[in-house]
Amino acid sequence: MTGSERFTPESERVTRQLRDEILDGVRQPGSRLVERELAESLGVSRLPVRDALKTLVAEGLVTPRPRTWAVVREFTPSDVADLDEVRGVLETLAFRLAAQRHTREGLRRLRADLDRELDAARAGDAVGARRAAADFHQTVISLAANELLSELERVMRSRVRWLLGQHDDLLGIAEEHEALYQAIADRDVARVESLVLNHLATSRAAVQDHRTRDTG
Repeated sequence: MTGSERFTPESERVTRQLRDEILDGVRQPGSRLVERELAESLGVSRLPVRDALKTLVAEGLVTPRPRTWAVVREFTPSDVADLDEVRGVLETLAFRLAAQRHTREGLRRLRADLDRELDAARAGDAVGARRAAADFHQTVISLAANELLSELERVMRSRVRWLLGQHDDLLGIAEEHEALYQAIADRDVARVESLVLNHLATSRAAVQDHRTRDTG
């Protein structure tokens, strides 16, 4: 390993893999996460698995069970409603501040997120489109340049990424992001505020439709 390469602890690597599998739908809600089985399948000791599960519990993606196992969290309608309310307040503020405070470099990063989302959506790559959509929202938070807002986003990041993955209209969401990007680039705060309210309503309806289809 060269000096320029960053060492990644096993617990961090395991956390990232399990988080991605949960958010990408590989591990379904209610799925068991048993330390011994995960350690064997991932080729690691049980300690990094235990640490990863603790992290994912703190992030709100995993529900602990007695002893050495847990389950992928099953979000109830009440959980989704609570998350949607808080997300709506934070993102309305974030998009407005992003329109006012963005830098040229920040806008470039936001465009890169959007282009990845559009490309994936047009190709029917649901995982890629949803990941890029979540990155788009996360970049908007960074463009807002408010450290407390960024701190709150880090606490909620995994749950919000889960929520953003609960939709099926990949291209429709991407096109709404494109309109938001242009309004941010134009520093048109009034248009951003109008678009984000519409986007939140569209997202809310898409989540409801997705969950109804899954349980229907």
